[in-house]
Amino acid sequence: MGQKTHPFGFRVGVTEGHKSRWYAPKALFAELLVEDYRIREYVDRRLNRTPPFAAVSDIHIERTREELTVILKTARPGLVIGPKGQEIDKLTQDLQALTGRKVSTKIIEVANPDTNAKLVAEAVAEQMKKRSNFRRMVKQRCEAAMHAGALGARIQLSGRLGGAEMSRRFQSRLGSIPLSTLQANVDYASVTSHTTYGSIGVKVWIFNGMYTDSEEEQPDSRAAGARARARGRR
Repeated sequence: MGQKTHPFGFRVGVTEGHKSRWYAPKALFAELLVEDYRIREYVDRRLNRTPPFAAVSDIHIERTREELTVILKTARPGLVIGPKGQEIDKLTQDLQALTGRKVSTKIIEVANPDTNAKLVAEAVAEQMKKRSNFRRMVKQRCEAAMHAGALGARIQLSGRLGGAEMSRRFQSRLGSIPLSTLQANVDYASVTSHTTYGSIGVKVWIFNGMYTDSEEEQPDSRAAGARARARGRR
C-alpha cells in the first residue's frame, strides 16, 4: 500500500494558506462550499477549455459579508482582461448572475509559467492529445522547468501511452523533490488527458526552493501565508 499524500494538502495551515478564505455558520457552510465549486468549474470551463485559453492556473475565493472576491492567477492576463476590460467585466457580471452576490475579480500574473505545475500539466496533456512523442516531450518540459529556475521537476504519465494495448507508467525526473519537507515549496498538479485511445493521467511536481516571507506571490493573501509559515516554524 502506498503512503502518498497531496503535497498541497500536506502543507495547508503550515506553510500554505487556504484557497477559499471565509467563515460561515454551520447552516450556510454547505451552500457556500458548493458555490465555490461551481465558481471554479465555471471559470475553468470558460477561460481554460474554450477560447481565449487564458492559462488560469489557480482560483482563490475570499468572502466578506458584503462581497465575494475571486482572485485569478493566470499566465495571460491580457486575454482575461480583454480590450478595455470588456472580458473581465463580462466575467464579473456572469459570476454575479451565477451566485446572486456582489462579485469583484482580481488578476495576478504568473510570472514564470514553466515553473507552475498546473500550467505544465495542462501543456503536457494538450500535447498528448496531438500524439506527440511523449518521451521527448516530457524530458523537454522537465529541462524547461530547470532552466526557468526550479530546483527539481518530475512528470509522470499513466495510461495507454503511444496507443499501446497495455497501460503503463512513464516518468522523467531532474533535480530534487523533497516531498516530506514541510518548508519546501513543492508545486503539484494532476490533469487527465482525454486522447482517442483512452484517458492518460498527467502528474507534475516542481520544487521551487524553500519558503521565505519575501517570496510571497499572492499580495491579497499575504497575511494568510505569513500566518501559516509562522505556525510552521514553531
